[in-house]
Order: sequence, then structure tokens, then C-alpha cells
Amino acid sequence: MTAILEVKGLQTNYGDVNVLAGVDFTVQPGETYAMVGESGSGKTTVIRAIAGLAPAQAGSVKFDGKEIRGIGEAAMRPLRKDIAMMFQDPTGSLSPRLTIRNLITEPYKIQGMKDRDLDAEAKRLLEMVNLPSHFADRYPYQLSGGQARRVGVARALALEPKLILADEPTAGLDVSVQGELLNLLNALRERLGLSMVIITHNLNVVRHVADRMGILYLGRLVEEGTTEDIFKSPRHPYTNCLLSANPEPDPDARLERIALTGEPPSLLNRPSGCEFRERCPMASDICTNTPIWETAKGHGIRCLTPL
Repeated sequence: MTAILEVKGLQTNYGDVNVLAGVDFTVQPGETYAMVGESGSGKTTVIRAIAGLAPAQAGSVKFDGKEIRGIGEAAMRPLRKDIAMMFQDPTGSLSPRLTIRNLITEPYKIQGMKDRDLDAEAKRLLEMVNLPSHFADRYPYQLSGGQARRVGVARALALEPKLILADEPTAGLDVSVQGELLNLLNALRERLGLSMVIITHNLNVVRHVADRMGILYLGRLVEEGTTEDIFKSPRHPYTNCLLSANPEPDPDARLERIALTGEPPSLLNRPSGCEFRERCPMASDICTNTPIWETAKGHGIRCLTPL
């Protein structure tokens, strides 16, 4: 089976700053892949580079088996019906001057699809995300955060894409609203056969929706595997720190909190050897060497002192 998305050696530089230092991952048809990391780890840059919205100076991005990195906007535009973005700020990404009807049907106009009944499409898309049809006449400022997020989902689904790239899809939402949105995304994925890449710092989101996950640190993946495996048996000390700080849904569970000390180092001055060693509770003299990526039974790790 051809992967819907295959990323290899993806590198992005802004001037002298190396934001992505060779990112590799694949997404299979119908799969949800989550990428997790602290602020500044490069998560948003990854999906923006995939979508052609951020530069990528090296590496490969294949969508449905075809190379799309560096193909230019003219060649990328037809692919935007197959690759849709969901932005982190739902209200800010919606023009305040347009009604919801115009916002969610705008992709048809951009793609020159003049044969569509826009009123019927607006009604269909709103129903798909469980919003009443009369919302078509509203403006973004008249929506709650959860409603604006659903409008963003509707707009992303307008052209029946194969792949959704979602930037922090639940950021700023109450816990109950987060759950409703995640249930909606899961239902739509199963119903429409979507593939998704979700970037987030919220591990509860990952546990709820992702089949596989990757942990990003300073623009490099340091661990990757199935969501079940990583939550059950994290092998990288950074992953273990993130998981230990995550709220545990079982109130009777006894957790050992592992402190993640210090701030991530500057991208202008990457540490030698293992880039996590200055913050790592497991660091030893061997960590002055540079770890390589190793994979066993589908569980990849970049560490010299794995758990």
C-alpha cells in the first residue's frame, strides 16, 4: 500500500537558524499521525512545509507517491483540494467580513468549481460538523470557540481532501468542547476515510485520536511508534518526562513525576552530542556522542541511554 504521505530528511532553515534538522515519518491511508513537542520544537513548521506554506531547503515530501516539495504554488494549487489545513486560531483564520456560508464554500471558488450549488453545499457541510443550517448567515464574531473550530473543519472538508493537516485543533477550548471536537474528527475520519496529521502539545488529544505518534525535540524526531506502545512503554527520557507530567485519567493511578528542568537550548547554538543531554535525568558521559536513529518492531528512538 502506498503511503498517503512520506516525509524524509525534511530540513527548514530561516537564515542561520536550523528549525527542522531532518524529519522522517509516514502516514498510511486512513491513519491519524500525531506529532508532539514543546513550543518551539518545530511542529507547526513541519506541517506548513508539507503544505508548501514554509520553505524546505532539503529532503523529500511525497503525497500519494508523488514528490511535492519545492514544486511551486502553480503546481501545488490543484493539490490543495486533496491536502487541507486546519489552523490553530479558528476565528483569526476566518475573514470577519464574510458570512459562514461564504467562508466554507470559498474553496469551490478558489478551485474554479462553478457547477456547485453553494447554498446546498453550505448546508451539507454545516450538517457534517453538527451545526444548524441557519449558521450559514452568521459571521465569525458570532461564534463560540468550539463553533468556530467546527466551521474550520467544515471548510477543510469542502473539497473532500485525502489528507488533513491540523495545527493544535483543540487549543483554547474547554475540556468538554475538546472532547466533542475530537469525537467529531474521529467520526469524520471513519466515515470519509481521511488521513490526518495532528500537531499538539496536548497528550490527551493524542491518546484520543492518534494511531501513531512522533516526539519532536529541536526539530528532530527523538521517538516514534504506535500511540499505545509509547504511552505504555516510552523509551526516550524526553518522552517519559512529557508523559509523566500529563494528567492521568485514572484517579487511583500513582504516578512518578519526572521533572523536565531548564528550557530548550537555542537553535542558534545546538548542544553537541545528544541535544537533550543538558536537560536529561538519564544523561551520562556517553551522551556527549551523537545518537543515531534505531528502530525495533516499529518503535524508533534516538537515544544513547534509552529506558
